[in-house]
Amino acid sequence: MGIRSLLRSLRHRPPLHPALQRNRSAFADFNQDIPLEDCEFAVTDMEMTGLDPEHDEIVAIGAVRIRGLSIITGDVFHTYVRPQRSMARPATLIHRITPAQLQHSPALAGLLPGFVDWCGQALITGHHVGLDMGFLTRACRRHLGGAPATPCVDTMRLAQAWERERWERSFDPFQPTVSYTLADLSARYGLPQFRAHDALEDALQTAYLFLYLVRKLKGGGITTLRGLHAAGRSWRWYL
Repeated sequence: MGIRSLLRSLRHRPPLHPALQRNRSAFADFNQDIPLEDCEFAVTDMEMTGLDPEHDEIVAIGAVRIRGLSIITGDVFHTYVRPQRSMARPATLIHRITPAQLQHSPALAGLLPGFVDWCGQALITGHHVGLDMGFLTRACRRHLGGAPATPCVDTMRLAQAWERERWERSFDPFQPTVSYTLADLSARYGLPQFRAHDALEDALQTAYLFLYLVRKLKGGGITTLRGLHAAGRSWRWYL
């Protein structure tokens, strides 16, 4: 973003929304040393019209809650989102969401407060979560007056940490064929398979992957958020 665009966005930014005020209050004294069993995680996936947060838009949000290291099946967030601009055909081919499905869906500005409140004190968790958070942060700044304070957990980083640990224990430490896509990791670990490129089903897929990785990493002594964060950050090839 250029200087002029940044100044223009700041000039038109709305006052901080009450949902974001509650969000920032919830994480004002965030304690990374609490046991993983005592944490909540909002496992989230978003479908977008493309990969550029400055020009593309969110068209679906799916999220499931993990509490006590178990998926709370009755506590989900799932919605389609009406974009401001027409959706390009390649995006429709990937996630199979048609313009007709979105025509009567709510706009993102009206959905964001509910999603932020639904997450509550849960940590947002996702596969390559930085991409989704880029879109979410930009949308919150535009419509809610600021960025959310919610810490994030990336299952791709955790998978890289777990694979590194496996390699170091094996006789063959070099396995360049490992794929870190959500679908390939889930198949590699024998997890239940869900439909790809569907926001809610991808969130479920990520939740199963997250719980698998947490249990594996806990076996190596990682029992707190601080340890989980350190395990993810330690993967030196992650971009």
